[in-house]
Amino acid sequence: MTFRTHVLEITTGSRETVADLTADCAAFVREAADGGDGLLNVFVPHATAGVAVLETGAGSDADLLAALRDLLPADDRWRHRHGSHGHGRDHVLPAIVPPHATLPVIGGALALGTWQSVCLVDTNQDNPHRQVRLSFLGG
Repeated sequence: MTFRTHVLEITTGSRETVADLTADCAAFVREAADGGDGLLNVFVPHATAGVAVLETGAGSDADLLAALRDLLPADDRWRHRHGSHGHGRDHVLPAIVPPHATLPVIGGALALGTWQSVCLVDTNQDNPHRQVRLSFLGG
């Protein structure tokens, strides 16, 4: 049984973002899996960010952010009030976009669908520095 882990340091900036992590995940898996099968866990150790598997580059990433704005508007309804205006919504985000995803690895490669990408979803404009922990477990 093999267990390997690696932390990505991501700068998201001061805007809501969907950051594609697929290339970083694939590179880690190529090395960690060494041609074998297993599972990749992608985890964001932050209370205001999540991990999504979705199509990017065709508007779905922008659609996701628009849907999150509709579901979680940045206004005064939130009881959690520190930080920028409406920041309380960022603390609800992980209940909708979970802070983790577990993906199959087959033959040393991510087994994603044709249009699937692994993405960091970050609506928190107060913290532009994120970590993403990649963990591979295989046999």
